[in-house]
Amino acid sequence: MTELPDNEHWQATSTQHLIATLAAIRYALQQSVTRLGRSVGSAEEVVPQQDAKEIARSLPEPPVLERIATRFSLTEFERNVLVLCAGIELEPDFGRLCGQINGSATSNWPTFSLSFTVFPEIAYWSAATGYGALMRWRLVHVEGKSATRSKLRIEERVLNELKGVSVMDGHLARLVSSVPTPEMLPESFAFLAHQLAAAWGEATSPLQFAQLCGDDASALRAVAAQAASNHGRKLYTLATNLLPTGAEELETVIRLWEREAMLAPMALLLEWDDKTDAAHSAAATRFVEELGVPLLVASRERRHGLHKQHMVFDVKRPAPREQHALWQHALGAAYERLEPAIDRVVAQFDLGTQAIAASAAVVKHRSELSDAELEQALWDACRSQSRPQLDGLAKPIMAHAGWDDLVLPAAQQQVLRDIAAHVNQRAQVYWRWGLGSRSNRGLGITALFAGPSGTGKTMAAEVLARELRVDLYRVDISQVASKYIGETEKNLNQIFTAAEAGGAILLFDEADALFGKRGEVKDSNDRYANMEVSYLLQRMEAYPGLAILTTNLKQSIDHAFLRRIRFVVQFPFPDAVQRTNIWRRSFPASMPAEELLHERLGRLNVAGGNIRNVALNAAFIAADEGTPVAMRHILRAAQSEYAKLEKTLTDAETAGWVEEELACLP
Repeated sequence: MTELPDNEHWQATSTQHLIATLAAIRYALQQSVTRLGRSVGSAEEVVPQQDAKEIARSLPEPPVLERIATRFSLTEFERNVLVLCAGIELEPDFGRLCGQINGSATSNWPTFSLSFTVFPEIAYWSAATGYGALMRWRLVHVEGKSATRSKLRIEERVLNELKGVSVMDGHLARLVSSVPTPEMLPESFAFLAHQLAAAWGEATSPLQFAQLCGDDASALRAVAAQAASNHGRKLYTLATNLLPTGAEELETVIRLWEREAMLAPMALLLEWDDKTDAAHSAAATRFVEELGVPLLVASRERRHGLHKQHMVFDVKRPAPREQHALWQHALGAAYERLEPAIDRVVAQFDLGTQAIAASAAVVKHRSELSDAELEQALWDACRSQSRPQLDGLAKPIMAHAGWDDLVLPAAQQQVLRDIAAHVNQRAQVYWRWGLGSRSNRGLGITALFAGPSGTGKTMAAEVLARELRVDLYRVDISQVASKYIGETEKNLNQIFTAAEAGGAILLFDEADALFGKRGEVKDSNDRYANMEVSYLLQRMEAYPGLAILTTNLKQSIDHAFLRRIRFVVQFPFPDAVQRTNIWRRSFPASMPAEELLHERLGRLNVAGGNIRNVALNAAFIAADEGTPVAMRHILRAAQSEYAKLEKTLTDAETAGWVEEELACLP
């Protein structure tokens, strides 16, 4: 489909063609009045002075009326009826002539019955039915119950097009949104757009429906908009949840869009959200199957159950090399200052075209910032753009803990720093040194934190998140695992996909519940459980971020997992020295306290998590008494914690505490 010629000569001549055609229809009306003997007054027949066909032949492109007639395959009779209805709106004497033919001055409008009278040689009855082009394409409508005797009106959208004013139908304009052609496309996107446009214009089998699949909605729009532009069309989007679910209302939308796409060079991208409910999904399916003009469908996954023949194009996020080019284009002059930071940004944030443009807009004009501040602002902007929406399957954890808060042996601390180094140096090792060029598998960084409860596994994840300045999410195992076949994999895929763009740290707490050993297949339940584990293994290998698995029972983890886990950190139960250090870190300097005997507190044989519980409880007890925190408050809090753990607080653990207070306690 080609664009209308945009020049004054064509517009003027096209208008002249319409005027000449109106004159010919007026002459036919006058002849009918004369033939019926209903002429009133001294009005004379005015013979058209110009031949509309000659005017049309003088133009390099068909005038707008002929273009409409061709697009909608109008017969000569239907074309004349359309011009007759337009003449009622444009010419003052058309109404008078129609009134004379209808035999009543007050019935001054066209009908199909009148049209049969005015154009008897070319008239046929089926043109007045819903199967005729005029009614099917909503070019005219009947204002009444009688198909032949009720008033005929031209649709405002069609009348505007005849007048040279291309304004979208108001009902459609409330449903669809225009998509601009992208200023720049990654090479892979441009290639897909070229393929799509080529299939669209193929003469032997023109494309009527294509699926664009991918998790970046802005990328799908960009490819679709470029493909439409390559084919001389302007792209609009329609969300499935805006489709009417009633049969009659949906039929109207289908016909209105078909009319719109045939009146003007437009294309539609139906955006099919995963959350679309059953009623709107059914409406979307019918919309796809019944629409008679080219359509694109955008969705995360391929939509099944669609019978119309179509093609599928998978749109992946831009490759790192392409993201660099997008950043350079989006940042403009600021790229030179930020170029050293872009490698790390690209390694951490797998952003699409729209997110890159939005992040760049935040920093590109911040010339007052230092280089370090500008890089920090860019990082924060990317982090905000890529923050995943995990819909209850995972909960964000605010990372407040730092390296000084961790009390671990030196060996474990070093492994944690190695993990941070692997994340920070991905761009250097994978891209510039080429170790990631052969395969995408195994590039994800996975760590297993094993050890008893309260030994600092979650705190270590917080430390890494704070060090790397990324988001940390705790995956809710109870929400992920499902008894229904395929649901666990679906939930896992949703988590990993949502987290990929921002490289968030995923913390699978008590992972042995989900990642247990694969057993011998004895029944269908064992087979599906093994399938879930196998799927998880594949997904972890493909995840570009950091995934942390925590477990209290390392021995329950499948050996296949252990082979694929890059780091294993064993969190030991703290000894007395480590417990003493944890106690020292448990009370901030701002808290009022008497002299606390940290070495003696270190004798309490509990893990760091329990120590923090005791410290917090003691602070509340002291606050309620209105006194500084003292050893007696810690003793009461320790007794409460031990009772919760179903343990006995021994004399060896409390030896040397305030003896007189101990004597008073039950």
